[in-house]
Order: sequence, then C-alpha cells, then structure tokens
Amino acid sequence: MLRSVIHSKIHMAVVTGASPDYMGSITIDADLLETVGLRVNDQVLVANCRNGARFTTYVFRGEPGSGIIEVNGAAAHLVETGDKLIILHFAMVDDAEYASHRPRVAIMKPDNTVDRVIRYEPFGADPPSEID
Repeated sequence: MLRSVIHSKIHMAVVTGASPDYMGSITIDADLLETVGLRVNDQVLVANCRNGARFTTYVFRGEPGSGIIEVNGAAAHLVETGDKLIILHFAMVDDAEYASHRPRVAIMKPDNTVDRVIRYEPFGADPPSEID
C-alpha cells in the first residue's frame, strides 16, 4: 500500500508578488527549492496564513538568491504581497520508504531566507530534528 506523506515544506514564506495574468504556478527561489528538495513542476499545496485560502499548483524555478515567492495565474487572487504561506509537497511512499523518510522543512525568516532546516521524524517518536 502507498501512503501520501509530507515530502517537504516551506514554512512561513512571504509572498513577494502576485501575477494573475501570468500562466499559473508558484515561482520559488531556486536556492530554496534545492534546500527542501522541491523540483520544477512538482505539485504543491499552498496555505495562506492570513486568510486561510488553500490552493494546489505547481512549481516554477525562480532566480537563485532572489527570495522570490510569487503566486501566478488564478491563485494570485488568493494572496497579497506580504502574506505568509506554508508550501507543502507530498509524496507517495510504501511502508519501507516511510520508515526511513525524514521530510525536510525550511523555516523562513521574514526576508525569505532560511532561518533553519529541520526534519520530521517518522512515527512521531521524536520532535523534529534540526539540520546543520
């Protein structure tokens, strides 16, 4: 049996732009994508911490070091510049993969740089562990 589990997460990223006339997606700084293991075209669930809106879209690569978190297309109507987002990516894993999977989570600073990266432990046995 496969389970859908959290693969990676960007926690409290700040929206830098919203472009409703642009083709749909979310543009994310390439350095941040690498930090958490997200790839271009990965499907993500985005939660807006200001208004509770949630939407599903896919990832575009932003300029490395730019700090860009830009919501494009119809979903741009669900955010405003300055909103804080939680960006979640899920993966299908079997029980063996689940036992060893440690989701990578980037906790963001207000300037969209990474404050720290943690990993969630499986089975809820331990609190999240910080990555050096």
